Formats: sequence, structure tokens, C-alpha cells
Amino acid sequence: MYQKIKSFLYLPVILFLFWGCTTAPEKDPHVRNVILLIGDGMGLTQMYAGYTANKGSLALERSQYVGLATTFSANRYNTDSAAGGTAIACGVKTNNGMLGVTPDTIPVKSMLEYAADFGLSTGMVVTCELTHATPAAFVSHVGKRTENEKIALQLSHSKINVAIGGGRKYFEERTDAKNLTDSMRAKGFHVAYSMDEVKAVQEGNLLGLLADVAQERYPARGEMLPESVAKAINILNKNKKGFFLMVEGSFIDSGGHANDHEFVANEMLDFDRAVKAALDFAELDGHTLVIVTADHETGGMTINSGDLETGSMATSFSTKGHTGVPVPVYAFGPGAETFTGIFDNTDFLPKVLKLYGINP
Repeated sequence: MYQKIKSFLYLPVILFLFWGCTTAPEKDPHVRNVILLIGDGMGLTQMYAGYTANKGSLALERSQYVGLATTFSANRYNTDSAAGGTAIACGVKTNNGMLGVTPDTIPVKSMLEYAADFGLSTGMVVTCELTHATPAAFVSHVGKRTENEKIALQLSHSKINVAIGGGRKYFEERTDAKNLTDSMRAKGFHVAYSMDEVKAVQEGNLLGLLADVAQERYPARGEMLPESVAKAINILNKNKKGFFLMVEGSFIDSGGHANDHEFVANEMLDFDRAVKAALDFAELDGHTLVIVTADHETGGMTINSGDLETGSMATSFSTKGHTGVPVPVYAFGPGAETFTGIFDNTDFLPKVLKLYGINP
């Protein structure tokens, strides 16, 4: 009887040790996928505004490593989204207002373009128009961020596999009378105009044009962002070689420009749900690196007081524009330790390429 009891007591220990041995992560797992999430205008205070509004909780807290990135552009202490996005995507400083080019307008290859040429699937999900500054930095090379139709044309010619956001007018109501969605359908793209249509796509290439220009602010647009991130991951992950996905929480920036902390917190929490979708996948996959950062901080936001039980806060802003302060960097998964310390926003590209094993 004693032997039976002893065996019964030892069984959970044996099973635990066996389970641990069979499911322990590799010591140096290969980075197959990278999900880069950019909170436009998200400084440390914007993050904490979301944390406070959510009564002391964010999915972002699951990040394993934290760093800081400097954001100045080639010609300004305070960057704009075009130069900031270009620095992250292409690894070079450029002038404010320029996309995917050096200050003397020489095109520079982006992280997404390197990934595509390496045989990986690529995608981006944004709440603004697909031709806006941050997403455009990954697929276009233009001297002025306002060249929306030119950016849309370059996106249509790119090797991207999934693109979900707004900006339908720049694809279908163009001054040159071209209908880029027709040409993308001819290349095998599913073209979706609603989230129901986006969700219905199970494989292949997807262009989701969910608004004429930008989408509505949260909560009016619903769960578009996290649901689109989950859909993009599902489609891109069918490429066994790997994928690259860029996600932007576009309107944290808008809340900062408006000096509206409720606007900021709502957008931050929506962005955090997209972060959760990425982290949930990465935890199960084991070969996915998740990076969360910002192109710049907007508003000079300060939380003067708050209450984690009620989610309320009192805030002030020093500007309606961008500031020059460094932005936080959060990382999870294989290679996450690479994104600690203080580094420049041009360092994202070489770090990611090295982890992929891509030689530029």
C-alpha cells in the first residue's frame, strides 16, 4: 500500500520533468518571423495612460526586454512620421517628409523589401490609410509623403502579400484614371472592403481597403486592428520559410495632437490588443520575434495624477506637435535581448536582418 501511495505522489513530479524536457524552448531558437508593431506618437506616458485607463494592466507587460530608441531626423531634432518610419524601415536618417529615400532622394531598401527578397511573406496592418507615412516607409520611395497616388502605385507593384488599412480612394479614384485594385486582382489578390470580407480570406494575397481615407477612431471602428493582425498572421504563416509583418496603431498620434488623453488611452488600448494577438502567436510559435516601439512621441504628454482603481487620470500636454524624446522599445521572443539599452532608430533594420540571417 505504501509503495502505491509513494508511486502516486512521485507521478506528478515525473510527468512534470518529462513535460519540461519535451517542451523546453531551444537555447538559441531561429528567428523565422518578425512582427514589428509601431505605436505612432507612443511615448512612455501614452503607454502608461493605457495602463492606467485599463486599471493597471497591459498585454505589453509580457515583453521580456525593454530599451530606448532616439528619433531625431536628418534635418530636425523632432522627427515626423515619414522620416521616423524611414529610419526604422530602411536604417537611414532622412529629412522630414521624405519616405524610403536618403536626403538626396536616393532610394533605400526597406525591412519589408529585404524580407520579401529573402523569400518571406510580408504584410502590414494599419488603422490609417495604407499610403500614410509609416506604412509608406516600408513599401515606397518618394520625396514627399503627400504623394499618396504614387505611394499606392508603388505598393501595388511591391512584393507585399497582405495589406489592410484605409486609403481606397488612392487605389480606385485616381487622377490618372487607373484602378489599382483591378491590377492587384489580376495578380491574384483578394480585395476586401469590410472586415467580414477580410475574415473570409483564408490564404493567398489580400488587399483590405476598409475606408476611403483613414478609418474611424476607436471605438467606432470596432476590433478591426487586433482582428486584422490575427488574420494577417494566419495567412502569412502559411509560408514555412517565415514572414515579416508591420502593424501600426496610427491614431495614438492623433490623440496626442488633439491633447486628448481619453483619445490617447482608447487608441493605446486598441493597439495593446493588437500586441496581444502578436504575443499570443509568438508564445505558441517559438520562432517569432515581436518588437513594439514608436516613431516619435506626440504632445509632450504628462500624467499629473491618476487612480488605478477607477482608471481615471489628470494630464497636461506641452505641445500639439511632436517632441524629440526617445521612445520605448519592447521585445519578446528569440533575439529580444538585442533590443535593450539606448540605440538609434536606424539600428532596427540591421538588428532584424542579422536575426533573420539576411546579408544586406
